[in-house]
Amino acid sequence: MNTVTSKDGTRIAYDVYGQGPAVILVDGATASRAFGGSAALAQRLAREGFSTYAYDRRGRNESGDTQPYALGREIEDIEALINQAGGAANLYGISSGGALALEAAAALGRKVNKLAVYEVPYMGVDPARVPAREIFTRTKQLVREGKNGEAFAEYMGKVAGLPEEMLAGMKQAPFWPMMEAVAPSLVYDATVMFGRDFTTQKELLEQITVPVLAISGDVDMLPGVDTSFMATAAQAIAKMVPHGKYRLLHGQSHDVDAEVLAPVLGEFYRSG
Repeated sequence: MNTVTSKDGTRIAYDVYGQGPAVILVDGATASRAFGGSAALAQRLAREGFSTYAYDRRGRNESGDTQPYALGREIEDIEALINQAGGAANLYGISSGGALALEAAAALGRKVNKLAVYEVPYMGVDPARVPAREIFTRTKQLVREGKNGEAFAEYMGKVAGLPEEMLAGMKQAPFWPMMEAVAPSLVYDATVMFGRDFTTQKELLEQITVPVLAISGDVDMLPGVDTSFMATAAQAIAKMVPHGKYRLLHGQSHDVDAEVLAPVLGEFYRSG
């Protein structure tokens, strides 16, 4: 494990795989180096010839969590990693991490070479899907009361759409304590997503001057949970940024296979 210190003094933990142009991976909700797909993707991208940085977003796993939280501080964390990588890097963000990566690309300008995002959950492409703001308020309140398990179920059930039976099964699983520990960071993802009303916004996307590849799969995240809006959102992102492209990965769900994704990212980052 390596660490870098963000602008506000927060220690950010990361691992680096491979040698070559730098790529920084930005995880979605609950994921970290210890849980999720970033480690596998980092190792696979290393085989594509990149120095790939997998890091723990603040409040997760081995990174610190200086209060109060602000979106700008998460962008500063990414900037600290970019500086560690030599001053400029490519970004990749998945799910709500993709939304954060878009914010970072808009704010950091030339420090970002290229940006790829996978299935950013901008539900506002179908206004009926936009979660009620009360969910954000309720999640924050549960975290303040120390009811992390309830906060996780509230957000992941009502925003991510996890069925009650799945949540019940998760509570019996060995990894449930990890989910309870990371639940406070769901407030951070909610801040990113609710801050834009879960909607693609031209005022943000038009600021991103670097090439952007917006990617989606064509398989629902879970049986009975329709996530087709994510393809629509990816296409909207590609259209709204000045230099955007859209790519569909057939046979892939929200849990995208690193063996399928890495060659696509490698081709994009290497292109002129």
